[in-house]
Amino acid sequence: MKNSTHSLFIGYVLWIFGFMGAHRFYYGKPITGTIWFFTVGLLGIGWLIDLFLIPGMDDAADRRYKSGDNSYNITWVLLAFLGVFGIHRFYLGKWVSGIIWLLTGGLFLFGILYDYWTLNEQISAANRSNKLMK
Repeated sequence: MKNSTHSLFIGYVLWIFGFMGAHRFYYGKPITGTIWFFTVGLLGIGWLIDLFLIPGMDDAADRRYKSGDNSYNITWVLLAFLGVFGIHRFYLGKWVSGIIWLLTGGLFLFGILYDYWTLNEQISAANRSNKLMK
């Protein structure tokens, strides 16, 4: 059975906002996600090319990250649309940092950037931890 951690549908939804690099962060490519953010998807050219690269990015993410109880898709949607409130952190069981995010606007937005860079690893670690506890 395929270890499906990421969704093509969510990848394409985030691609719509891809000129900001959201889909690249989602698939675990924080460096190019940051480049897309600051260059508006490489002036739109890289953004259009990604339309065809997303299936490969999805397969690579599925191989790289650990599946488990915590959904990458739910966590990323929560970060993308409610990250400033820390809802994604509450979902992962990180109550203290969730409250800090809620009270500080995602640690004054720097925490949001940190989570864009590291969220896949956070979810993968939480999934590994959950499996060890069972």
